Amino acid sequence: MVERGSDQKRITKILNKVEVLGNRLPDPAVIFLLALISVWVMSALLSSVEFGALDPRSNTAISVENLLTGAALADFLSRMVTIFTGFAPLGVVLVAMLGVGVAEHSGFINAGIKRMLDITPAKLLTPGVILVAIVSHTATDAGYVLVIPLAGIVFYGVGRHPLAGIAAAFAGVSGGFSANFVPSAIDPLLQGFTQTSARLLDPAIQVNPLNNWLFTSVSSVLIVAIGWYLTDKVIEPKLKDTKVDGDPEEIPQIHPLNDRENRALKIASLVMLAGIALLVAVLVPGNSPLRAPDGELASFAAPIMGSIVPLIFLLFIIPGTVYGYMAGTFSCSRDVINAMSKAMQGMSYYIVMAFFCALFIDAFSKSNLGTLLAVQGATLLKAMNLPSMVTIVGIIFLTAFVNLFVGSASAKWALLGPIFVPMLMQLGISPDLTQAAYRVGDSGSNIITPLMPYFPLVVVYCQRYVKNAGIGTLLSLMLPYSITILIAWTLFMLAYWGLGIPLGLQSSYVYPAM
Repeated sequence: MVERGSDQKRITKILNKVEVLGNRLPDPAVIFLLALISVWVMSALLSSVEFGALDPRSNTAISVENLLTGAALADFLSRMVTIFTGFAPLGVVLVAMLGVGVAEHSGFINAGIKRMLDITPAKLLTPGVILVAIVSHTATDAGYVLVIPLAGIVFYGVGRHPLAGIAAAFAGVSGGFSANFVPSAIDPLLQGFTQTSARLLDPAIQVNPLNNWLFTSVSSVLIVAIGWYLTDKVIEPKLKDTKVDGDPEEIPQIHPLNDRENRALKIASLVMLAGIALLVAVLVPGNSPLRAPDGELASFAAPIMGSIVPLIFLLFIIPGTVYGYMAGTFSCSRDVINAMSKAMQGMSYYIVMAFFCALFIDAFSKSNLGTLLAVQGATLLKAMNLPSMVTIVGIIFLTAFVNLFVGSASAKWALLGPIFVPMLMQLGISPDLTQAAYRVGDSGSNIITPLMPYFPLVVVYCQRYVKNAGIGTLLSLMLPYSITILIAWTLFMLAYWGLGIPLGLQSSYVYPAM
């Protein structure tokens, strides 16, 4: 018992050091600005170097583009506004928060959480939050703008530290990005790149969109277990001395419901359920306008997948408004607009960070430095000619490293897939297993890279409760999840492989026994 307590103190001490060092970093917006300048300088220094690496997407030589030429700087200035306004996470966050803000400031969300807490056993709160976070992948970015902030509210409402709830949900949404019971749009998206890559070696191969479904489903249990243990045994003990000192007006308060609020909650909930039922009714017909031309729902070609955020907006603003009028928190349309305005006020800091983040990501992509990093790393791994098992582990950790610099899962796989998939097929390893290994590596490091577009948003969620929370605060919370998920998930994959359990609806290739 003494040894266990000593280990806990040692872990807490290390994480506190990470927090202190991390919080000494400049403001996130300044970090993105410095990163932008660094990309400019590196692009100028490396633009004349011939690396000999080929872009697998076009089979042309990769060259670094100099971003400090007069023409490049003029182009940058002319596109600055559109780079910012075209930054995908910005629109996702702001539109969703308009609807969620009305539901929150009317009291609808707090009332719903209060009712949920009344029926949820306290011991199951953590795994419940993580499970909901994992399932939220089905709705693309909904987890970042909805589940993570709600987790903070839920934990705070039961007297637990809100940052622990935010960390648990972030671990489920992003750290377990490739773990899900429910197929989502990311499955056919990655499958498309995998099949194209596999056909470089076998033009007739067919890869099923659900080729990893069984593995990702079973992995969900692993992620919930890891998140549950770390949240309750590591993260919350670390946070015991972290005071919640946010503005009381900005911290959602959960109070007992009176009769009027109970009635308003019932009717608003029925309105929300009616909206969901209407959506399902529209989706059911095979010729639904929300389906893809081939009738698929879980496809990026399906309008429903591009409508998730607007649907979140509607499914919260309508019942939120109904609740507000019935509960007495809204008396006129001006109150609804004021609720939206308050929601946007809370996003002002994120908007500033998003501006510099968008400029950096655009420059990093345009310079080809990210492409060069991914391809050179994959080429090095291929040249090492390691045993199959070691190669799989290498792919996982190389992907995790590249993910610190290139955030998009599809963009990375478009670069790495044409190298990894044919290479491992020649070793007898299925494209399905290679893709699964990539997904493990891609998920594990999502939660520790400040360059991930939603990382600054989660910092903002933390600052709602702890004013001086910064990058270091979030890094110290997420580092245990990231390390544990990467190691445990890798070992789990090796065991899964060794037992010969199917990954899902796989291609005609089979992977060999270990």
